[in-house]
Amino acid sequence: MNETAKPIGGLYGFSLEDFQKNRGWFLALGIFLIIVGIIAIIYDVAATMLTVLVFGWLLMAVGAFEAVQGFWQPKWGGFFLHLVGGILAVVVGIHLVTSPEAGALVLTLVMAIYFLVIGIVRAITSLTMRFPSWGWVFLSGVMSFILGLLIKQQWPYSGLFMIGLFIGIDLIFSGWSYVMLALAAKKIASQTQERIG
Repeated sequence: MNETAKPIGGLYGFSLEDFQKNRGWFLALGIFLIIVGIIAIIYDVAATMLTVLVFGWLLMAVGAFEAVQGFWQPKWGGFFLHLVGGILAVVVGIHLVTSPEAGALVLTLVMAIYFLVIGIVRAITSLTMRFPSWGWVFLSGVMSFILGLLIKQQWPYSGLFMIGLFIGIDLIFSGWSYVMLALAAKKIASQTQERIG
């Protein structure tokens, strides 16, 4: 078997060759996430309000689509469920857009849960797959989990800036993990070339 075609991550079918081909994308994504993370930390209140507004508009769009879809298929037994779910999403979205400060308090709690869950998922995935530079992804997961705990402890007092601040920190750690994955792919490619040469 070709050295670069060996699978990474056991049964997941991700080959080292694919990993090396995409290392430029990993690096670009990592740098982009780090820059956006720094901006979010500097403008934490604005990032929080922007997050609430974007989430509100997304809820309104999804809710409207779901309600309309219910009318497209009125004979289906889930018509009432689609209609009520769509209307509820639109109402919540309107509330978030018109009252972003109050929405920020609610979303702060939701973000705490998100960071706790995504931190656990990242840590477990990195430990089980053991891909190149998995330790950085594990660290990213641990940091996300810690951020989730901090948000939960400070809620609701810091609801106006906490989302933007912690999203920025999480983006920086996520970006750094992608940069390290890209550098690991480059190192592996160099080692493979040396063996072949």
